[in-house]
Amino acid sequence: MRPEPRGSVTQTVSEKLNILLTTPPPHPLDQLSVDEINRTRDAILRAHPSSSIVFRTITLEEPAKVLLLPFLQAEHKREVTGRPRRPPRLARVLFDAIGEDRSLELCDSVVDVTLGEEVSFDLIEKKYHSPLNADEIANFPEVAMASPLFKEALAELNLPANVFIVIDPWMYGGWENPKETSPRYMQGLVYARDPKTNNPDSNHYAFPIPLIPVMDICKKEIVRVDKLATGGRDDGLKYGTGPKNALDHCRAVEYIPELVEGGLRQDVRPLNVIQPYGPSFTATGSLVEWQKWRFRIGFNSREGATIHDVWYDNRSVFYRMSFSEMSVPYGDPRAPFHRKQAFDFGDGGAGRAANNLELGCDCLGLIKYFDGFMNDTSGKGIVSKNVVCMHEVDDGILWKHTNYRTNRAVVTRNRKLIVQFIITLANYEYIFAYHFDQAGGITIETRATGVVSTVPIDPGTTSPWGNVVSPGALAQNHQHIFCVRIDPAIEGPKNTIIQEESHPIPFTPELNPWGNAYEVRQTIFKRTCWADAAPHNARLFKIVNQNVRNPISGRPVGYKLVPSPSQLTLAHPDSIMAKRMAYASHHLWVTRHRDGEFWAAGRFTNQSSVESGGVKDMIERNENIENEDFVIWHSFGLTHNPRVEDFPVMPIETHQIHLKPADFFTKNPAIDVPSTKNQSSILYKVGGLVSGFVAEVPKNSKENERTRPAKLVTVDDNSTEQLAQGIKSCCI
Repeated sequence: MRPEPRGSVTQTVSEKLNILLTTPPPHPLDQLSVDEINRTRDAILRAHPSSSIVFRTITLEEPAKVLLLPFLQAEHKREVTGRPRRPPRLARVLFDAIGEDRSLELCDSVVDVTLGEEVSFDLIEKKYHSPLNADEIANFPEVAMASPLFKEALAELNLPANVFIVIDPWMYGGWENPKETSPRYMQGLVYARDPKTNNPDSNHYAFPIPLIPVMDICKKEIVRVDKLATGGRDDGLKYGTGPKNALDHCRAVEYIPELVEGGLRQDVRPLNVIQPYGPSFTATGSLVEWQKWRFRIGFNSREGATIHDVWYDNRSVFYRMSFSEMSVPYGDPRAPFHRKQAFDFGDGGAGRAANNLELGCDCLGLIKYFDGFMNDTSGKGIVSKNVVCMHEVDDGILWKHTNYRTNRAVVTRNRKLIVQFIITLANYEYIFAYHFDQAGGITIETRATGVVSTVPIDPGTTSPWGNVVSPGALAQNHQHIFCVRIDPAIEGPKNTIIQEESHPIPFTPELNPWGNAYEVRQTIFKRTCWADAAPHNARLFKIVNQNVRNPISGRPVGYKLVPSPSQLTLAHPDSIMAKRMAYASHHLWVTRHRDGEFWAAGRFTNQSSVESGGVKDMIERNENIENEDFVIWHSFGLTHNPRVEDFPVMPIETHQIHLKPADFFTKNPAIDVPSTKNQSSILYKVGGLVSGFVAEVPKNSKENERTRPAKLVTVDDNSTEQLAQGIKSCCI
């Protein structure tokens, strides 16, 4: 992985000046372009001529808030002209510097992209490991299949002669001794294709093999092969209980359409989303404007899609929102499963794993896509197409009231704008989305799907550590614990957070003679701290600006967050798993804002022994957060004890976090949403449709029905015009 020849990286002062004067300036929050990534790469190569460089990440170094806020304020006032007001354009680079003696140093640099110069440089401590990259993941199966150790272990399992081995490379997990400098390792979960079909798309998770090879990444060598316990409930932690023929009791369970047992259902007709006059949003570069919302979309290799500078009706609401971390710890105590814990953002990167979304599949309707700009290991800029999709959806009723005296009803539909990205991490898929609604609310959503991670289990047995989802395949109990980072800016950066609860008042003649009263208790958080959900007290958290009062209520303007009361980490506090994800021990963390602090579990999670630089360390600074610039971190999760119905692919599990205005407005902000009757809606009657459009479904084959869109056939002459207009009032 040596860099290419460097004859083209010399840059004169005049060339730098020409770039500065002729290149249109990007917005400070725009992703680095391919050209900017390449210029950053060249700057690093010039600064380190005696080393071979392997690039990990080249990402935008977001401007310090003290520099960016004045620019954003000027932008909202339409006062941005020329370059002088712009913060410097910086890139942060994580790379390996390999010396002539093959020594390796993990390095962290900041490059001034405009000038093409490295402006800061640090060596990372040896105890930290950088995220895995695509080359390492691709190399693992090749190294394993060539390894004599692994071949010998496979030979002992009496596998079918035509078996095709499939390996899921996995992060190694936590390092047992925090005082040691750990070598850079990777492990792999091993499976086989269905020996009967050998189809490359067959569900190999139905054929798990009881081996985990461990690779020294630097040496590109399998250093050992861990053999797995496969016993059932009565076997405890015993090893060596499995059958001689390791796969004979497994059977195929498929999800790809052509292999689904029994075929596909035939009674599904097309359901189309039609927007004949186009969308209600506009997108100009990274800037999105929709209804009264205005914000920017960012993207990076670790967090995926990020949301910036969020305003509603020309009022500041949030500075930045992102998904910060996700840890997936498994609950099987049999070694080596105590290492089976992924940090999918810190160990690999959500942006790196983002899907290239396809029109008509992942998002329906009129779609706007955004590309991602990242780098390969040589430092070259690469474009990942369509990694973020944006579209509008109908989400039922927004508000409704009927005057029963006059029988006049007014009803409005709840239209949402959704910004979404999807990642694939070996077996699992995760869907992350930001929902913006017409009443000033934001919903942050996660959905989990994909294939549960399976390990072998002996025939005819069950296990306390998971559920048998297919013969020979045990899906282990595990958790998915997320953390979202919310940087508020309610009418400006100086905010306060208030914990609010509802409690019964004692049944006394003086205060509560009839026993029906309750009181609302509020507690202002003054120093950095953590808090937990308490649904029995209706606990919520208000982010307010004490300097701006609502003229109706007299209370400070704000937004409320109702924390998800989901179960948090089940690992013992003294375990390596729990220590690595301290963020998962509480629902809410409130820290003072510091530039560059984006990671709930710390910057480096790969093979960590303890969370370093994460939210636990941040709150221990005991800083003032009242009427200050602070950040909220909300941890929530899914305890996943698998069902048979989760196999071969699990239906989605959805989790939502809601941010809603609380005394921010003087009335319902959605009261002005038009109340319109949708003219494309039609009556159903037995035997056909009354009027409107009829879907003409191809009659010949289920393949045509699944892959070709139905034709729309006009039933009457006026239906097309009615569909396009859709403006008849619902409140006549």
